[in-house]
Amino acid sequence: MTAPGEIAVEPRGGVLSLADRWPLLALPTPLALYLCGTVGFAAGAAGFLATSTGFRWSDLITFIALTACGAVCIEATRRLGMPAGVSRDLLSAWWLPVALLLPPVYALLAPLPLQFLLQIRVRATVLYRRVFSAAAIGLSAAVASTVFHAGVGDPGGYSFGSGTAIALAVGCAVLFTVLNTALIAIAAHMADPETPWRDVLWDRERVLLDVVELCLGVLVAIACGLSLLLLALTLPPVVLLQRSLLHAQLKAAARTDAKTGLLNATAWQREADTEIVRARRTGETLALLIVDIDHFKRVNDSYGHLVGDQVLAGVATALRSQLRDYDVVGRFGGEEFVVLLPRADVAEARRVAERLRSRVGRMAIPVDDAMITVTISAGVAIMSLHGDDLIELLAAADLALYRAKELGRDRVCLPAAPAASRRVREDEPDCGIP
Repeated sequence: MTAPGEIAVEPRGGVLSLADRWPLLALPTPLALYLCGTVGFAAGAAGFLATSTGFRWSDLITFIALTACGAVCIEATRRLGMPAGVSRDLLSAWWLPVALLLPPVYALLAPLPLQFLLQIRVRATVLYRRVFSAAAIGLSAAVASTVFHAGVGDPGGYSFGSGTAIALAVGCAVLFTVLNTALIAIAAHMADPETPWRDVLWDRERVLLDVVELCLGVLVAIACGLSLLLLALTLPPVVLLQRSLLHAQLKAAARTDAKTGLLNATAWQREADTEIVRARRTGETLALLIVDIDHFKRVNDSYGHLVGDQVLAGVATALRSQLRDYDVVGRFGGEEFVVLLPRADVAEARRVAERLRSRVGRMAIPVDDAMITVTISAGVAIMSLHGDDLIELLAAADLALYRAKELGRDRVCLPAAPAASRRVREDEPDCGIP
C-alpha cells in the first residue's frame, strides 16, 4: 500500500508485546477499522459474486493466462530488487483485462495470487498491507468490471472492435484507477493526518504512470479478447516497460535517504551546487539552513531507535510541508537536515526558518500512551553575506547553529559578523528568541 510505514516501539528485554506480534493492533483504531472493514467488504463481495456467477472453463483459462503473465512480469524484474517504501509497477496491465473480459468475481480474486507472489518472491512486508492492497485493487476492479459488463451485456458476447466498447473500457479503466487511488489515499491520510492530501493523491508523475497503465491494460484486453495467443506478443513489451520503470525507481532511491524520504547528503550537495552556480550567474539571492533536532539522543535513549526513526520521518514531513517545490531539502546525517532556499534574502530566510521551527514544535508523535514532542534549532547563512560557495555557506550555517544551541536551543540564529562588515540592521537580533 502507499501509506507511510508505521513503526512500533522497540521491545524491551527481548520480550515481544501483542502489538509486536500483530502490527495491525499498533495502528490507530480508526485506521485499523478502515483496513479491516475494506478487507471484510471485499471478502463478502467475493463470496456473494462467487455464488451468483456461472462457471465457464473459458473464463477460468483466460484468468489463469492473465495471472501467469503477471507472474512472469514479477519474476522477470525480481532480480533487479525493489526500492524501499512506496513503489510503482505495471501489474494493472493484467488486472484490468481480467476486469474487462471476465465476470466481476475474477476481478476481485485477481490481485490475490500476484500479491502473494510479491510477498514471497520479491519483498516480504507487513502482511496486513498486502491484504489491504489486494482488497483495494480487487474492489476497484470489481466495480469497474460491473459497470463495463452492464454496458456491453454478456461478457463473452461483445467485441472491442466497436468504438462504444473501447470508450466504455477506457472509462472503466479510469474508474478503476480513481477508486483504487482513493482507497489507498484514505488509508495513507489516516495513518498520517498531517500529510497533505495532494501528497497522497496525484502528482504529475503519478498521473503519467496511471495513463500508461490504463493504455496498457486496455490494449492487453483488446489483444486477449481477440485471441489468448496474442498475450505472447503483449508480454515482452510490458516486461520491458516494467523493468524500465523499476530501474528508474531504483535510481531515484539511490538519491534518497531511506528513513526520511528526503535527498541524501550526496544528492543534496549536487543539487545545492547546481543552485549556487545558477544564483551566481543570475545574481539572485540564496539562503542555506542547517536544522538540528534538539536533544535527539534523549529520544533514542528513552524510547528506542525505532521511535527515533519515526521522529526523524515526522520532522522530515513537517519540513517538506512548509517549503516550496523548488527548495532543496535533505538529510545531512544523524539528526541534521539541510535546506537551500533559492531567491531568499535574510528576511525571507528568517521567516522560513521560524516557520519550520514553529511547525516542528507543534508536532506530536504518538508512542504507547505518550506523545513525543521535539524542538529544532536552525542556523542560517546567506550567499555573498556569509559565504560565496557551498563549503563556506555550510560552515557559516553550522556556526550559527552552534550559537543557537549555546543560547538554549529552540531558536534560529545567523552567524556573528564583525560590525564593519555586518549588513543586518543593528536593531535586528541575529538570534530569534522563542
